Amino acid sequence: MELIEALRTTGSIRDFSSQPVSDELIFQILDDARFAPSGGNRQAWRVIVVRDRKARLAVRDAYLEAWHDYVGHLLAGLIPFSPLASDEDRAAALAQRPAAEKLSKPQGFPENLDSVPAMLVICANLEVLAATDRDLGRYQIAGGASIYPFVWNILLSARERGLGGVITTVATRRELDVREALNIPATYAVASVVALGYPKKRHTKLSRRSVESFSTLDAFDGEPFKP
Repeated sequence: MELIEALRTTGSIRDFSSQPVSDELIFQILDDARFAPSGGNRQAWRVIVVRDRKARLAVRDAYLEAWHDYVGHLLAGLIPFSPLASDEDRAAALAQRPAAEKLSKPQGFPENLDSVPAMLVICANLEVLAATDRDLGRYQIAGGASIYPFVWNILLSARERGLGGVITTVATRRELDVREALNIPATYAVASVVALGYPKKRHTKLSRRSVESFSTLDAFDGEPFKP
């Protein structure tokens, strides 16, 4: 597949066929993904390929608990887990938790995460991350630049091989539960859960904002950048 086509058509896939994904294929995908850039080339990622049924259920349960919180925010009209949320926002989301649980669907992705063909839990080694925004007194995001290009490479490599998948960070809200289930040391953060499989349907017409809507010239409030 041509690179530009892959960039424009690799969407999030959560609905998979029953066709299994072999360990050999997962290995090939990770072998491609490891060439992602990272700060100081320290390659701070760690991948856990989760096959054990009990471990998968534990990750699913952690994800589902956090998913109900996520939906609670949506029901309250809020951006889920916004770094700028007020105490009132958090209380409003919490009040919607019972309603969120009632909306749970037996056939939904969160409810069936344990059954995805391939489950990868991506961890970040905090001992080697260069988090240059560590001392700014705000939400930290820069350290992720050394992890998420690798995670995205997983999806691109999977796409090349006919698979689809999704990067999800929902389970990180219940990181302690995931850490306990998978024996993850305290020096590692849970960065993402990646589900992979052969898609039942691939969406190639993705909806995204135009370049002019998110880029400006010379200043944040400058004129929209145009060709």
